Amino acid sequence: MTLPERIQLTEVGPRDGLQNEPEIIPASVKIDFIDRLSQSGLLEIEATACVSPRWVPQLSDAVEVLKGIHRRDGVVYSALVPNMEGWQRASDAGVDKISVFTAASETFSRKNTNGSIEETIERFMPVTAAAHDAGCRVRAYVSCIVVCPYEGAVRPEQVASVVKRLLDIGVDEIDLGDTVGAATPADMDSILSEVGQLVPVQDLVMHLHDTRGMAAACCLRAMQLGISRFDASCGGLGGCPYAPGASGNLATGDLLYLCEGLGVQTGVDRQITTEAGRIIEEAIGRPLTGRTYRADSSS
Repeated sequence: MTLPERIQLTEVGPRDGLQNEPEIIPASVKIDFIDRLSQSGLLEIEATACVSPRWVPQLSDAVEVLKGIHRRDGVVYSALVPNMEGWQRASDAGVDKISVFTAASETFSRKNTNGSIEETIERFMPVTAAAHDAGCRVRAYVSCIVVCPYEGAVRPEQVASVVKRLLDIGVDEIDLGDTVGAATPADMDSILSEVGQLVPVQDLVMHLHDTRGMAAACCLRAMQLGISRFDASCGGLGGCPYAPGASGNLATGDLLYLCEGLGVQTGVDRQITTEAGRIIEEAIGRPLTGRTYRADSSS
């Protein structure tokens, strides 16, 4: 079994994990959450999203959060942006890296971004150019790489077609998202075989949801196929407001525990991520669902 010697995690809990929380969490709590995560050895934290407060009221404090965190040397603090207005807010707040987002499904794209796939990519063109002019790297999320909650199964060729368009406009990084948590290990083979013809597999990022309990198994298969970069969310926090039935993201602790058992290095202290999880668990008023987080919290 061939595995990478080391993987890199991007912690997405502060953004993807919190975006769908109904009760507004104070910016000060989000800042404490991110600051604790910063001490764990993570190299990248997606701190927030500079999106319309009308669509995502939970993240209306994006600039306050970005300006309020205590930045740790060597940690990249990124933000999701949908358009030039979002880029300007993120840039003014000193963001290190940005993410843009589209989908491999037309219906999901329209519900999530109020535009077709092509329309979203056209919106990204000036954002990508402006970010590059400022020396800021651009990640592009592609949602629904396996199943769309509205259209059903998504062909790997559809995913590759969207990836090619994103590469054409100059994004620096492709992040493949199993938005509804429908993937099995076999899907890792089919998707990476197709998209790997456009991007070296080791340069891709996987963003998995654990709706059906398959995220860790998919991680293992993805690592065997050459993936060494993953997104994860502290305690399994989060879901997608535009994907009915999609539960939380792959939990950071679960991925760390898997890697520890496999001898794959992460550089991340699991205990510190557990402590960070307690901060946000208290704020949202319900237990986080990550299996390893629950076990570590009770020990």
